[in-house]
Amino acid sequence: MSFTQTSVYFVMISVTTWFIMLPLCPVHPSAQLGTTPNIKHIVVGRCYNYITLVNPSLRFDCEDIWRQFEESVVRQSSLNATVDYHQMFYAIPQTWPCDRCLFWSKTRRLMHSYTAVERHFWTLEDTLVGYMFNDLVWCGQEEDSGFDFGSCPAWAACRRHPVYSLWRQASQNFAEMACGNITVLLNGSISNAFNRKSMFGSVELDGLDPCRVDYVNIKVVTDLEGPLIESCSQGSVVDLIQILRSRGFRWTCTDNDETLMILQCILNPKQSSCQKCANSFSLRSSLTFN
Repeated sequence: MSFTQTSVYFVMISVTTWFIMLPLCPVHPSAQLGTTPNIKHIVVGRCYNYITLVNPSLRFDCEDIWRQFEESVVRQSSLNATVDYHQMFYAIPQTWPCDRCLFWSKTRRLMHSYTAVERHFWTLEDTLVGYMFNDLVWCGQEEDSGFDFGSCPAWAACRRHPVYSLWRQASQNFAEMACGNITVLLNGSISNAFNRKSMFGSVELDGLDPCRVDYVNIKVVTDLEGPLIESCSQGSVVDLIQILRSRGFRWTCTDNDETLMILQCILNPKQSSCQKCANSFSLRSSLTFN
């Protein structure tokens, strides 16, 4: 197969995969949104789908998981107190293999494209809890024992929000289980690519165990159209490296990983940087086959 045919084949597979992917990442809902309608059916349905098709080796009671979740939220409806999901998490212990954990911050779209191609990676969204609750909103009512389907405050702005509480606990569990080589994907086109207030910076980083993690492989990628604000040698990424060093982690850092750049070009093939990339591959292919 020629290089051109191989490239076209790779693009077709990647683009097809991109369009059939489900967005599995928590978002910041508007303060006007209430609890997601039909949330019980969605959560229980996703649970059955996960243990039947995604990871059939698991044996969990999806109805019991929902009851544990519902009781946690309803029991503590006030936003002045953190919702405790420990009983639910205790009921669904899950482990994952080493060398597969991928952490990310401000790179949601690219992260999903990357994991669709590099399928050995595991993100928080690939765990059962992450799979069940992605993109859902919920909160209890102050004066009634049930969910508030009328209005919930934006969870990103409230550390005690029931949505934030769940993702914080899930993120902590995910980080504590990480082992072997892990990967961190950061956005070099924004200031504070590594933000101590983000879920990665405030929860997951602190949960990583240098005795379990061999290497932290940082990948800093910039948008094709720029700007190039941060890199392995400048900006907040340097702060991250210093923290890793102080805690005894071994690490690597790569700017604009080739695979990540190619994936961006698949979505934006007319960018000038993509033309340069294509010319570079053509030259490399010519040298290889001659």
